[in-house]
Amino acid sequence: MISISCENLSLSFGTDLLFENLSFSLNDGDKLGIVGVNGAGKSTLFRIIAGVCEPDTGNIYISREKTIGYLEQNPVFESDNTVLGEMLDAFKDLIREEHELEYMRREAENGNFEAQMKYSAMNESFIARGGLEYRGRCRSVLGSLGFDEAYHNMPIRQLSGGQKTRVALAKLLLTEPDIIMLDEPTNHLDIENIEWLEKFIAGTKKTVMIISHDRYFLCKTTNKTLEIENCHGRLYDGNYDTYIAKKKKDREVLEHQYKNQQKEISRLEAHIEQQRRWGREKNIKKAESSQKRLDRMEKIAAPEHDPQNIRMMFQTASESGNDVLDIRHLSKSYPVKKLFDDVSFELKKNDRAMLIGPNGCGKSTLLKIIYGTVPQTSGFVHYGYNVRVGYYDQEHHDISESGTVIDELWDDYDKLTQTEVRSVLALFLFKGDDVFKDISVLSGGEKARISLAKLMLTKVNFLILDEPTNHLDIPSREILEDALDAFEGTILAVSHDRYFINKLSTRILSFEGAAVQAFEGNYKEYLDYKERLKLGGKTSSDSNSSAPTEVMTDAKARYLLSKQAAAEKRKLENRYKKLSVEIEKAEKELEDNTLECETTAALDHVRLTELYQRNEELEEMLLTMWEERDSLKEELGI
Repeated sequence: MISISCENLSLSFGTDLLFENLSFSLNDGDKLGIVGVNGAGKSTLFRIIAGVCEPDTGNIYISREKTIGYLEQNPVFESDNTVLGEMLDAFKDLIREEHELEYMRREAENGNFEAQMKYSAMNESFIARGGLEYRGRCRSVLGSLGFDEAYHNMPIRQLSGGQKTRVALAKLLLTEPDIIMLDEPTNHLDIENIEWLEKFIAGTKKTVMIISHDRYFLCKTTNKTLEIENCHGRLYDGNYDTYIAKKKKDREVLEHQYKNQQKEISRLEAHIEQQRRWGREKNIKKAESSQKRLDRMEKIAAPEHDPQNIRMMFQTASESGNDVLDIRHLSKSYPVKKLFDDVSFELKKNDRAMLIGPNGCGKSTLLKIIYGTVPQTSGFVHYGYNVRVGYYDQEHHDISESGTVIDELWDDYDKLTQTEVRSVLALFLFKGDDVFKDISVLSGGEKARISLAKLMLTKVNFLILDEPTNHLDIPSREILEDALDAFEGTILAVSHDRYFINKLSTRILSFEGAAVQAFEGNYKEYLDYKERLKLGGKTSSDSNSSAPTEVMTDAKARYLLSKQAAAEKRKLENRYKKLSVEIEKAEKELEDNTLECETTAALDHVRLTELYQRNEELEEMLLTMWEERDSLKEELGI
C-alpha cells in the first residue's frame, strides 16, 4: 500500500530553480535515502512534505490517518522539561490512564463494585498498549543514544546543541509516527549510537525517509534511493551502493548511445549533403529519404554534467623519519572528570591511523594535546625527525570570525598573488563575489572548505584531522578521501564516518574505557576481530562449522590463484574475439540494409518496413555488444 506520493514538485527562489517535476512514491515499510550535493534541495523537500513550506507546483498525497514525524537537521528545541520528562511526554495518554487506573484501584479496594469492573477492562487495555513498558522504553532509548542515568534529571536547557538534537531524535522514535523523516540523524551520534539507530530503522515496519551524507549508514538502512541532481529527482531501487552501481552503468550506456547516435546523425547529414550536391532527381530522392529518417529519429539528450565540486591535492613536505609520533603514559583530567589515562602508542611513517570511541571519551582533546594546543595532565608526546604537522580543527578555530573569505587565505599566505589566492578558492567553489563574503555569514560547510584550502597550501608530512568529513556532502567526502589516499605522509584522524575510516585506515586506535587499544588493519578487519572475540575466537562464517580445514601453504595458494587467473583471462580473451566477430557481422548487415533502403528498396514500402525493423534490432544488439566489448577491454587492459 502506498504510504506517501509526491507528484511533479517544483520550487524556485527568485530566478534560482531548486528542483522541478520531482516525483516519487513509497510503500508502507519502505526505507528511502535521499542524496545530493549541498544546496540541491533535500532539506527543503522535507520541509515541503512536513507542511512547513509550499511548493510552486505539484502535489503531495499521504495515506489517510498516517502520521508524520520530522527531525530537522538543526532543530530549535527548547523545553523546561528534564531529559527523562521530555521522553515521558510522548506517552501522555498512557500516563493519564495510569493515574485513572490508580484512582479506580483505590475505589475498588474500598468496595466500589463499578470501579472494580471498569478497572479490570481498562487495565487490560493499558497493558496491551504498552503501559507496563513505556518507562523502560524511555530509559532504553536514552541509553542507546548516549544518555545514561546521570542525564535523566538534567534540565534540557543545560544541554549542548548536539545533545538537544539527540533528545529530539529519541522523542521522535518513541512517538512512533507512521512516516519518520530524519534529516542528517547521525550528525551528533558516535559509532555505537549510529549502530543502534541502524538496527532500530531496520527493525521498524514504519516508512522511513533519511537525508544523510553517511554512506555506511545509508547502505545499512535503506532499500530505495532518491537522487536530486541538476534540479531533477530520480528514484533508484536499492541502497546507496546499489544506487552508485546503477547510476554508473546507466550513465555509461547513455553516453554510448548518445555518441553512436551522433555518429549516425553526422553520417546521414554528410550523405544528405552529398546527394543534394550531385543534384540529380534520384539523388534528391535519396537525400529526402535520408532526411525523413533523420527527422523521425528520436534524439537522445547528451548526458548532464555532474554538479561542480571541490578539487584538492595535499602537498607533501620533505620525508619524515620512520618514527613519526611516540606517545607514552598520556593522561588528561579535569576537576570533575578523568578523560583518559595511561595512553601509549606509536605512529610510523605512512601509517593511516583512525581514532574511534564514544562521544565524550576525549578523542578531540587527545588530538589537541598531540598538536600542542591543550596541555596534558601527565605523560609526554614526542615527534620524530623532520616531522611537519598540519592540523584540521572541526570547530574551525583557525578561521577568524571577522574579515572576508579572500582575506582569510591571503593573511596566512601573503606571498601569493591575488590571482593565485582566487585560483585556490575557486578549487573550493568560492568564485566571483563569493570570495568577498564575510566569514561571519558562512555555513559550516563553507568554513570546512576554507579550512581544507588552508591545509592544502601547507606543506606537511603528518596530517592530524578532527572530523574532516563533517559538513561535507558525499562527492566532497569522496574527493577528500582520494586526496588523502594520494598523500605521501602519515595521517592520524578522528571520525565517525565509517566509510571514510574503512577506505583509508591501516590502523585503528580504539578508546576502551580510559585507555586506547591499537589494532593493525582497516575498519572492516577490526569489526571482524571484535566479532571473533564475541564468538570465542570464531567468525560468524565459521561459527557453525566443526569440520577440520586443510592447511594450505602460501606457495600452493599463489599457484592456484595464478592458475585460476590465467583461466579467467583466457575465457575473457575468447569471448572478446567472438564478440568482435559478431559486432563486425552486425555492423556489415546494418550497413547493407541502410544501403538497400536508399537504393533498391526505396519505393518498396513492405521491404522498407522489414529493413527498418531489422535495423532497430541490430542497433539494440550492437549497443549491448559495444558495452560488453568496452567492459572486456577494460578488464583485459587492451
